[in-house]
Amino acid sequence: MAAAVLAGKTAGWNAPSIKVHSSGTGSWHVGQGPHPSSKKIWEAAGYKHSHIAQQFTANDFFIHDLILVMDSSNYHNVVSLAESEKHRSKVFYLRNFDPSLRDIDPSSADYFKLEVPDPYNQSDAAYEATLSMVERAVDGLLKELKNR
Repeated sequence: MAAAVLAGKTAGWNAPSIKVHSSGTGSWHVGQGPHPSSKKIWEAAGYKHSHIAQQFTANDFFIHDLILVMDSSNYHNVVSLAESEKHRSKVFYLRNFDPSLRDIDPSSADYFKLEVPDPYNQSDAAYEATLSMVERAVDGLLKELKNR
């Protein structure tokens, strides 16, 4: 869902150029398309996006400038593959960019507030709540990128 929102909100951007790549830290869905409920919700919100699930690898640190994770499990799985501080410095919780959560340190006891809950197999309302969280964070990220 986050990839759909980010790709949709940056379609046509030239500066900075943004290319969205989505991957998970586990191999459960590699080769599959998006979850139907997730796709239904992002399409209802006006986003068009398609992808095939891939797994994050250490090589992704060499390819990407910014790595956004949704929860602490993803964060720790990604950071564990980092070979250097330079690589670790590319990793952020997506919600680090939500303006209402900007001051939360991911290493503090409040880190759970930075997590995007996975609505997998829950109600449409859960997917819509997740979409709202993602949109706020993506808007904050894009505002920061525009100011650089």
